Amino acid sequence: MSVEPGVSQQAVRQAEAAADAAAEAAGVTVRQAEPRDLAAVIGLFERTWGVGHSPDRSMLLALDFAGNTVMVATKAGKPVGATLGFLGWTDGIHLHSHMAAVVPWQRGSGVGYALKLFQRALCLQHGVADMRWTFDPLIRRNAHFNLVKLGAEVVRFLPDFYGRLDDVITGSDRSDRFEVRWRLDSPRTLRALAGELPPVWSGSDSLSLDVDFERLRADDPAEAVRRRDESRTLFQNNLSRGMRPELTENNDYIFTPDVPDRRPAPD
Repeated sequence: MSVEPGVSQQAVRQAEAAADAAAEAAGVTVRQAEPRDLAAVIGLFERTWGVGHSPDRSMLLALDFAGNTVMVATKAGKPVGATLGFLGWTDGIHLHSHMAAVVPWQRGSGVGYALKLFQRALCLQHGVADMRWTFDPLIRRNAHFNLVKLGAEVVRFLPDFYGRLDDVITGSDRSDRFEVRWRLDSPRTLRALAGELPPVWSGSDSLSLDVDFERLRADDPAEAVRRRDESRTLFQNNLSRGMRPELTENNDYIFTPDVPDRRPAPD
């Protein structure tokens, strides 16, 4: 594939190699979805969020036809993961990675990582060096995946972004979200993808992620509401004064004025 201006051939080759290695490590094949895959993609999305919480086939077909990243991961020929992303231009051209689903028995096996790295490679092939998405800031494993494993950075807090979702994951909880930006060829991203540990961030304000928030929502809804309220105030106050959330070595939030590309201190 020819490379669009603005991205080096070397960056694209390295991204393609990283995506291939991630797929091999997860034991999957990742590719653009074809029309015959769309029923399985919808099934994966609905298995994750519930019936009626996937774009319908015609919408997925149109997005795929237009060249957006409707991608599927297969293992032994069977779909085990899927992702959906589409181009946006708010604050610059980027891919908005909207949905990603992995079958329960493959979660934590690297399938989601492989899907993200294939999205990254495809973006760089087309001269798009920026991906963005949203995630629930109280889900610790997602925070670690996004900020540490991928090297994305939080750029905005969006309280109750989607309104009431009533899906399998969120239920009646408020849909507070962080928007993250993944600068696909930045020093921060390259260090994260190489498996390097992030720096020790400076800062004084923090938030512990010491509970499984998804289980808390089910077991103690009142406490979940209290934690949601507490976190919302903390996020709004800190981001409004230019402090960014990062993760400590214990995977708790710390709010820092440090630049996102800060290098770790030498040993």
